[in-house]
Amino acid sequence: MTRPDDDDNFSAERERMVVHQIEARGIADARVLAALRAVPREAFVPTVERAFAYEDHPLPIGAGQTISQPYIVALTTAGLGLRGGERVLEIGTGCGYAAAVLGQIAAEVHSVERIESLAAQAREHLAGLGIANVHVHCADGSLGWPAAAPYDAIAVTAAGPEIPAALKAQLAPGGVIVMPVGDRHGHQELLRWSRGADGRERAEPLCDVRFVPLLGAQGFTP
Repeated sequence: MTRPDDDDNFSAERERMVVHQIEARGIADARVLAALRAVPREAFVPTVERAFAYEDHPLPIGAGQTISQPYIVALTTAGLGLRGGERVLEIGTGCGYAAAVLGQIAAEVHSVERIESLAAQAREHLAGLGIANVHVHCADGSLGWPAAAPYDAIAVTAAGPEIPAALKAQLAPGGVIVMPVGDRHGHQELLRWSRGADGRERAEPLCDVRFVPLLGAQGFTP
């Protein structure tokens, strides 16, 4: 019997992930599903974790951080409502996987990571896959990345006590922020926040989550 090579195995696992973890939970955005099918999640996790790359839970990536559960990446991306051509800001690059997914839909992604070793790792992963429209910066993510603002959408992959004013200020009119908000080590909700033409702020809870804390000037104290 000929054993399939690892690429074939991972491709099959990726398809099962999309069907059973994402579509089965109600995410139907064709752009998001296509992006998840296109990005090899195994390329973003440590070698010792690659056998678990498509399992339904977070995985450690070093420096006390994790790559989010695939469903949460999908839910966050779908919550942004991207249609293609947008400029997106991501806070909390981690290993770069979620940024790569965003980059499959958006025209340009700026991602901010606080930990230099992770930022360097993410750049290496993205470059290795030839992803050129995702730009990784090492800085205080709670302050966003004003140099490329305004953004059509902002995704945050760490939980803060509230949505930072800096991020709201960098959002284009009609834009959306998806971010976990809540206690540092307690209850957190993934929120979809927007500001309407009337100036009123709207926050829609998507689900309960557990994220690492957003550390920085407008987040939790390091």
